[in-house]
Amino acid sequence: MPVLFVGHGTPMNAIEDNEFSGHWRELGKSLPWPDAILCISAHWETSGTLVSAMEKPRTIHDFSGFPQELFGVQYPASGSLWLASVIQEIIKSARVDFDQEWGLDHGCWSVLKRMYPQADVPVVQLSLDYNMQAGGHYLLARELSSLRQQNVLIIGSGNMVHNLQRMVLKGSDFNRPFGLDWAIEANELFKRLIHEGRHKELINYQTLGKSVQLAVPTVEHYLPMLYILALKEAGETVTYFNDKPVAGSLTMTSFVIQ
Repeated sequence: MPVLFVGHGTPMNAIEDNEFSGHWRELGKSLPWPDAILCISAHWETSGTLVSAMEKPRTIHDFSGFPQELFGVQYPASGSLWLASVIQEIIKSARVDFDQEWGLDHGCWSVLKRMYPQADVPVVQLSLDYNMQAGGHYLLARELSSLRQQNVLIIGSGNMVHNLQRMVLKGSDFNRPFGLDWAIEANELFKRLIHEGRHKELINYQTLGKSVQLAVPTVEHYLPMLYILALKEAGETVTYFNDKPVAGSLTMTSFVIQ
């Protein structure tokens, strides 16, 4: 099964028809049909590592200030105790506990609503342990590789460049295609390091200079990309889509590895 990193951007992409949500829709049609989905979202940070293990995960509207229409969206996918149990078994580098509370956050459902609009694929989320260093997350992600042979689609959902404090908005148009110089520079550097397989430098992103420090002021939107890169096998290719900056200080850059 391929693996996927998605720059999810604004939650409005769940209900707006635009080039980003359109690519998600086409991706859902082109990928092999999965038996289950594992999503690592920027929006579920915990102390320790948790995996969602409920039968019917709730749709979490973990945002504010958006139209009421968005708060009415539901994504009624089932969970998968089978997948949660397998994840708990195969991860050896950390203790993994079952979670019965979280559900599906917008980093997960806003993308899946476009890819699988019928919500007919079971979905499990894996949390990001905020006590763990980036290298630990990368090693943990490597332990998930066997899921690819079990027809599980693994999705990391964040943003390669994500600095909400530096956004440049024109009215309410969050998706206006515009990038500040440092955001474009950091995004291109990340892509070059990915192309050259220099994952160690991506793990140690704090050493990559001022533009990257601005691009990754906090790590939660960056880590899902490391999870997906950790799953790349020799000979596989990285194919980009939605490779554009928006609102000055974010990039929607996404990729499939297969």
